[in-house]
Amino acid sequence: MAEPFDWGLLEPAGAVGVPAGDDRVLAAMVAVEEALVGAWDELDGSAAQPGYAPLGFDAAAIDRARLVAGAREAGVPVIALVEQLREQAGAHAGRVHRGATSQDIVDSALVLVSRESLSRARSALAAAAAELATRAIRSRATPLLARTLTQQAEPTTLGAALASWLDAVVSALEVLDRLEYPVQLGGAVGTGAAFARLAARADAPQTLRAGVAARLGLSDPGRAWHTDRGPVLAIADAAARVAAVAGRVGRDLGLAARDGVLLPATGGGSSAMPHKQNPVDAVLLTANSLRAPGLLATVHTAALSSDARPAGEWHAEWQAWRELLRIAIESAEVLAHAIPDLVVVERAGSTVNADAADLASAGAVVDAAVARYRAHAEPDREAH
Repeated sequence: MAEPFDWGLLEPAGAVGVPAGDDRVLAAMVAVEEALVGAWDELDGSAAQPGYAPLGFDAAAIDRARLVAGAREAGVPVIALVEQLREQAGAHAGRVHRGATSQDIVDSALVLVSRESLSRARSALAAAAAELATRAIRSRATPLLARTLTQQAEPTTLGAALASWLDAVVSALEVLDRLEYPVQLGGAVGTGAAFARLAARADAPQTLRAGVAARLGLSDPGRAWHTDRGPVLAIADAAARVAAVAGRVGRDLGLAARDGVLLPATGGGSSAMPHKQNPVDAVLLTANSLRAPGLLATVHTAALSSDARPAGEWHAEWQAWRELLRIAIESAEVLAHAIPDLVVVERAGSTVNADAADLASAGAVVDAAVARYRAHAEPDREAH
């Protein structure tokens, strides 16, 4: 088999993006096919028969080279995947992929990968928020000269600056917490006609969709959304939001390092200037944030669907969607490392003339941001 195209050479934080990689997408597609078999078994009553054995598949046994070749021939990976899954099923091959279409499998698999990827990103964002809240309180009275339009402006505090980052991170957490992860199951043209015909039951499309959703831990949207890319747009927007929030902090961290106010405690070598300690986390966060809008634009452009399945738009969506998930994970985890790694630099002879009113106003910003964070975090603590 050919070597993988992307193994992290030019993706410095790429190791943490593995949950959105090809192996995970393949495993998710296999899981969707397995869930569909289970839903059918429940629908037709075979699951209730004595000696029933659920049909399981081995994703690790899938021949990747054969799968890639099949994807090139068919334009989608599912046909070649189903062929191999039916081989694994042996005498039960007829139970595999009954009534489904390629879009059901790919869309549901990418939603499944999205849920897992953004759950990981959320955990890292929550860790970053907790550290920001602690540091904002600690630095609530540390004077800092704010800048507007790159120029020195008015006195504030480091605590207020950290509180502004905290507010942005909490906003991203709120977006993630509102997300829905719906299963997609509609058959060839979204009507589920093949399900109804094969089961000889008019309610088969609805029953199977609910069964697959339950087995995968996804929501049942009560419909097929194959040409309504709203669910995809919501997920992509949330992933881009994570990258944007982390990138905003990264940009500020880079400028603070330039000014000698905040420096990373670790990392940051230079191939040409050994004396340098570059703010690597800041650079990576900024870079990811700059990459995300182009990918998001592709997903939004691909939402201009047509017919019961468009020729090209759906296909264009896959990699952009997956890359946004990868960037969201990377950005969240780099941010979770960057905040506790910060060192506040006390520079000799530097003074910021912050009076009591300045400190009081900045302190109020800290209090409001920390209160908002705690209100949001409280349900998480109760859940655990």
